[in-house]
Formats: sequence, structure tokens, C-alpha cells
Amino acid sequence: MTGKVAIVTGASKGIGLAIVQAFVAEGIHVIAGARASTSAIEELVASGSVTFVPVNLAEADAAAALVSAALVSAADGRVDILVNNVGATKTRVGGFLSVTDEEWLASLNLNLMAAVRTTRAVLPGMIAAGAGNIVNVASVNAFLPDPAVIDYSAAKAAQLNFAKSLSKEVGQYGIRVNSVSPGPVETDLWLGAGGVAATVSAASGLDAAAVAASAVSGSATKRFTRPSEVADVVLFLSSDRAANITGANITIDGGLVTTL
Repeated sequence: MTGKVAIVTGASKGIGLAIVQAFVAEGIHVIAGARASTSAIEELVASGSVTFVPVNLAEADAAAALVSAALVSAADGRVDILVNNVGATKTRVGGFLSVTDEEWLASLNLNLMAAVRTTRAVLPGMIAAGAGNIVNVASVNAFLPDPAVIDYSAAKAAQLNFAKSLSKEVGQYGIRVNSVSPGPVETDLWLGAGGVAATVSAASGLDAAAVAASAVSGSATKRFTRPSEVADVVLFLSSDRAANITGANITIDGGLVTTL
């Protein structure tokens, strides 16, 4: 994959950073989009493997600006891979009635529309090139809905539907569209200050470690997925080893989802 160019959104930490690192290890030049950089990203920028673009994809015009910057950075003016990873959730400890219209719209905007807009911006170039890979990082909550993240669950379900529909349209142009749905992952979203475990702990009085343990107690492996494990799946789907896989969703959750 040496010489290919990829855009990764939400790239500064967690799953996004792991994807950037996995891509760089394979010789891919990455345009990393995030609201703020981190020391790990800056090290990769210094090595010449990564171009960092500060961008807030909650803003409607940000996706086009990110892709424009990527096209300028690309040696041949084309982007080979897009990973729509940016997303966020807030635990709704007050239940459904506590979630306002503004919160619903904010969740749909970042978890669905950011991917729609970035895909819209990158797709014409992929069609012209007759090749491209788009991978969306979704969530098991897309098909394992949870009232504690009711708006996030709905947005991720819509993101999966979007990816499947798009794959049927653009396959004829040599473009593949796939999704990865992680369960609980060892990131700040789950385990950091203000993350799911801490939020539930504050609301329930339970120890945060116990909350985290209960999140994976129903899985077969009884552990959180590592960001690098998600990145490996994204890398596979972005490569020619998955050349006839499109419209697929790969779940990586340690067996948390028990249905077929």
C-alpha cells in the first residue's frame, strides 16, 4: 500500500490514532483530520508520514475543506482511502425524555452527517480515478440499541444504512464501501474522565471500574477491544486483500452480540 493516500477523521487519539499508525506502518501517507493535534500525531507529522489538518467536522463546510487540503497534499492529487471515524456520544443517564432536539441533532450531525459530507467531497475524485476505498467506523450500538446512548445508537444505525446503500451505487466505479462496528474499546470515550464508565459511575454510585467490567461481562472474551485491533480490520478492508468485499460490516466486540 506504499504511496497510497488516506484521509482519517477523528484522527488524533483512540481508534483514529491507531488507524493512522497502522496506515503509516504500511507506507500510506495519511491526512489526519481532528479538532486538535496530539503529541503522537505531531511525531508522525515530523516524520513526513502524516499531514495534520485542524478541522471540526461538526461544521457543515469542514468536510469539503479537509478533502481540499488532502488533494493538495496528495502527490497525484487523489485520495485512495477515506476512513470516516469521527464520532462522539454522551451517556443519557436521565433517559429518553431528557434528550433535547438540539442533542439529537448534534449527535446525528457528528455521527452521521460528518461521514456523509466527507464522502460527498471525496467521491468525485475516486469516481474519476476508477478506484477507492471508504470505511466507516460505526458501532455495535447500530444493531444493539441502548437507551443510555439512544441518539448515538440511532445515528450509527443510519450510518450503516448509508454505507450499504452507497456501496450498491459506486461499486460499478471500482469503489468499495464497508463498515466496522466495534463494541467497547479501550479509549477515552469509554474509560477516560467524562467517559461512559465515569458518567454512569457518577449517576449510579457504582465504581467506574465495575461499570467498565460489566460492559464486557456479557462478551465471550470478557475484555475491551484494543484500538489497534479495530485498526487492523480497517486496514484489511482498505487493502486489495479485501478486493471483492463491499457493503459489508465487520463486528469486533469479543462476542458481545450473540445473534447471527
